Amino acid sequence: MIQSSSRPARAVALLAALAVVASCGLPRVGPTKNEIYAGSVQREGDAFVVAVNDRVTRATAVMPALGFTDDFRNAGLLGSDTIRAGDTLGLTIWENVDDGLLAAEATNSTVLEEVQVDGDGFVFVPYAGRIRAAGNTPERIREIITDRLDDQTPDPQVQVRRLAGDGSTVSLVGAVGGQGVYAIERPTRTLSSMLARAGGITIEPGIAQITVVRGDRRSRVWFEDLYENPGFDIALRGDDRILVEEDSRAFTALGATGTQARVPFETQTLSAIEAIAQVGGLVPTAADPTGVFILRNEPAEIANQVLGRDDLVGAQRMVYVLDLTRPNGMFMARDFAVRDQDTLYVTEAPFTQWDRTIAALTGSLGSAAAIADATSTLGTGG
Repeated sequence: MIQSSSRPARAVALLAALAVVASCGLPRVGPTKNEIYAGSVQREGDAFVVAVNDRVTRATAVMPALGFTDDFRNAGLLGSDTIRAGDTLGLTIWENVDDGLLAAEATNSTVLEEVQVDGDGFVFVPYAGRIRAAGNTPERIREIITDRLDDQTPDPQVQVRRLAGDGSTVSLVGAVGGQGVYAIERPTRTLSSMLARAGGITIEPGIAQITVVRGDRRSRVWFEDLYENPGFDIALRGDDRILVEEDSRAFTALGATGTQARVPFETQTLSAIEAIAQVGGLVPTAADPTGVFILRNEPAEIANQVLGRDDLVGAQRMVYVLDLTRPNGMFMARDFAVRDQDTLYVTEAPFTQWDRTIAALTGSLGSAAAIADATSTLGTGG
């Protein structure tokens, strides 16, 4: 009697568990491979799904190049002896008489330790007057002072020295050893020497970018290229602003990968296989190596080339498919370039979802059995 009464309750509980599993979606990391294909243009979706091959790899291998423009590269070195507004000069004047114009008693020389070049580019020298210094060399200023004093004191001897000053400076900010304002002097007339003067960079060289802002123009170069290409070691100009910063590019990793996050680039170029390795590889117990997807908005010119068309206008949603199980699949992943703002998505293997279904059913059946046993016990107690 007890057995016969418990069977209907157990059956009802089992049916209820099956209904719950059938009606509720199981947890998963994202869409399946078939669901992604269902969103393709070929199936009335809005994204082009393309299998990666050698032609696609070549068409998409477009990376933004960094390098100084011609106006930066063609600027000549500043003359290290040219005086500029804000510089400081040192003057010494010898007179060939005992009682000179400038010399004190018991000496025939006058030393002007620091003479500041004013904002208009002039300096004042007693008895010589206001002299144009900016744009001249110390030798030319010596000649001017000598000529002006020659009528007032016999055979004057003049020495002009260019001291450290702020007449021509640049500012360095960002990831450098010492941020600040530095004067352009003979040893620091180029970008690399000025960076060395500031203590060098403090980030990984492979991801360091150098931006130079000159007036309303700016140009940028990779730090490594600065030394590999001597043409990028540009001459500096007064008021240049130099910024050293990390590469800001990143991609997003989702799905059955070791890490699901926004991941910054660690190198100038990044392949799909390197991106997978950078996030910890594929999850061995869950990932489907035939379903590795790269999603991006592709410019029309590249999308047309990939698809063999010429009618597309504007950015296109592209889904590139990598099958790592194919004989050359790993090579394709090695050659396919990941770009800024790409999304790397790895689907789960079909058996993973099946395991979840079985686990859910098993757990539900166990719960159903417990409910049936409890019902039977209650019925017996009644």
